[in-house]
Amino acid sequence: MQELKPFWNRIFKFNWGFALVLVLVVCITRFVLVLDANKSGNYGLIGIVMLISAITPFIFLTKYGRKEIGMVKPKKYLALLIAFIAGLIFSLILYYLGYNLYHNTYENWYAYIGKSYNIPTVISVNDKAILFSIMAFTGMIFSPIGEELFFRGIVHSAFAKSIGDTKASIADSSAFALTHISHFGLVYLNSRWDFFPVPALIWVAGMFLASLMFFVFKKHSGSILGAIMCHAGFNLGMIYAIFYLM
Repeated sequence: MQELKPFWNRIFKFNWGFALVLVLVVCITRFVLVLDANKSGNYGLIGIVMLISAITPFIFLTKYGRKEIGMVKPKKYLALLIAFIAGLIFSLILYYLGYNLYHNTYENWYAYIGKSYNIPTVISVNDKAILFSIMAFTGMIFSPIGEELFFRGIVHSAFAKSIGDTKASIADSSAFALTHISHFGLVYLNSRWDFFPVPALIWVAGMFLASLMFFVFKKHSGSILGAIMCHAGFNLGMIYAIFYLM
C-alpha cells in the first residue's frame, strides 16, 4: 500500500526528504506572509496558508495514506476532552509566565499577538463578548485543523517513516516552533523591526512543548483529532487571556 498518490509517488518517496520539502515550502511561505501581515495589519493571506495546510493530505495522500497519518475515528473519545482541557491549561500557564516576566509590555508574547486582534480600547461588555466569540470560534477551527493535519499529520508521518515516531515528533515540533517566531520574537513595533532574544526563546520553547503535547494526544486518542482538540483548547485559552486577562 502506498501513502502517496501515483502521480506524486513518481516524484517523491514518503520519507524525511518529502517531509523536509513540505516544511520548507509551506513554513517559509507562511513565515514571510505572517511577518508582512504583522507590518501591514492585513492577515487575509494567513487564512489561505491554513487552508493549503489543511488540504495538503488530500492533495498528496491516498486513502490509505490519510489513514496512516491519523485521519481516522478516535479510539478514545474521552481523550479528546482531556486533550482540550490540557491545551487550555497549558496556554494559561504560558500566559501567567509571560505576565509575571513582562507584564503587558510587547515582550509578553500574548500582548504582541493580541495587538493583531485590534480590540478597541473602549468597547462595551456585550460587544467584547461578541468579538471574543468570533475570534475564539475561528481560532479553534482554522489553525488547529490546518496546522495539525500538516505538522502532526503528513509531515510527522513522513519523517517517522525514516526516523521513527520519537525523532519525528522532535522534527515536526521544531519546525512548528521555529515557524512561530514570525508570530512573536521577530516583531514590528514603532515602524521598525526588532528582536526579543530571551522572550523569543521562551516563546519558541513553549511552542515546542505544546507541539509535543499535541502529538501525545494524537497517540493517546488514536486519531489526529486528539491533536486538533488539544490545539483548539490551547487557542481558546490564549484568546481568552488576550481578551480578559490582559
